[in-house]
Amino acid sequence: MHVIKIRRIGNSLGATLPKEVLQKLNVNEGDTVFLTETADGFQITAYDPDFEAAIQSFAETRKNYHNALRELAK
Repeated sequence: MHVIKIRRIGNSLGATLPKEVLQKLNVNEGDTVFLTETADGFQITAYDPDFEAAIQSFAETRKNYHNALRELAK
């Protein structure tokens, strides 16, 4: 477990993550992380659920329009 202190950053509040946590999340400065509420509290992750939904939609569309996409790629 890591203890993270909330600090004032300008007119806002923020938290700094330890280097080990950033490495495990595989994120760098400027990357986006997502805070999701769960039954046990909150979860922070680099996983974007909206991106996953978009990829699923594309996968379904790609199957339906395989030939059209192949022709457009030429």
